[in-house]
Amino acid sequence: MTDTKKPIIHENHDWLEAVVEEIVEPERPIIDPHHHLWIARGAGDYLLPELWGDTNSGHNIEKTVFIECHAEYRKEGPEHLRPIGETEFVTAIADQSDVGDAGQARVAGIVAAADLRLPTEVLQQVLDGHANAAKGRFRGIRQAGAYEANRDILFIKPRQPADLYLDEDFRRGVRTLGAQGLTYDTWHYHHQNRDFLEFVKSVPETTIVLDHFGTPLGVGPYAGQRDEIYQQWRKDIADIAQCPNVVAKLGGLAMPDNGFGWNLGDVPPTSDEFIDAQSRYYLHTLECFGVDRCMFESNFPVDKWSLSYHVVWNAFKKMVMDCSEDEKHKLFYANAKRVYRL
Repeated sequence: MTDTKKPIIHENHDWLEAVVEEIVEPERPIIDPHHHLWIARGAGDYLLPELWGDTNSGHNIEKTVFIECHAEYRKEGPEHLRPIGETEFVTAIADQSDVGDAGQARVAGIVAAADLRLPTEVLQQVLDGHANAAKGRFRGIRQAGAYEANRDILFIKPRQPADLYLDEDFRRGVRTLGAQGLTYDTWHYHHQNRDFLEFVKSVPETTIVLDHFGTPLGVGPYAGQRDEIYQQWRKDIADIAQCPNVVAKLGGLAMPDNGFGWNLGDVPPTSDEFIDAQSRYYLHTLECFGVDRCMFESNFPVDKWSLSYHVVWNAFKKMVMDCSEDEKHKLFYANAKRVYRL
């Protein structure tokens, strides 16, 4: 069993720099459709200098999409409007990215936070607030469905109730997003995939972005069950892929809660080690969803607790080396541009 009580965040770059690789296909344009920004979360700030430190590490990252992470909410005012503070915080950073040197990644889209269970007129106030704060970058909402009864075993603590996906008020809110051309992002755990499947069938008019493969857990009671969990996960992903309104992000499996233990190693994994351990999740999802409904994501800086930015994108490129140029462009750029309207 992985010992989650041990330190899992490396406080300097020396550990990551123990593995440095030649960049695969360095000229390939990339949109990174999933990263966070925050002040002082465990390993410290992750702001524009830190983001650029990663996006400038060798790959051609042109644009990025920020995904909500409960950062810098307003401290005052109505509770339902406080998440707009996060959008204000990210917009200021995005403005800085727009006037940066040529070749620097631009924060081009924002997926914000809202409680989609709010009455429609109240929810609309939140959506309008995000749109006004984002200065044209607001693309959707993530209210992650993640729930785990054994919450204390997890490094990243989920916030939602067990039945969020089944809540009719929540589903109404997701339909509101679709009616306005906004996306709904989510992440949850492997044992929630069946509830997620029923949910996405109920909201066919909304584009749903599934983050992190439905997060197969590998810690606590799930440690030592990787193959059993994988077999059920395979079936669930195949069924979810039958819903044409769902898009899959390929990434985010290097979180400590996935249980691969890389965050505890003396050195981080190489791209080849990453592929050996995880490619079956990527290739199965790609086979089920097809190249038109998948996009690679970094999930940084969360996955940075396990490996470096240039290594993870090397792994992604190696995994699809046999794809055509058109297919690669979709997976690394065009699909993210289309889904998030960048």
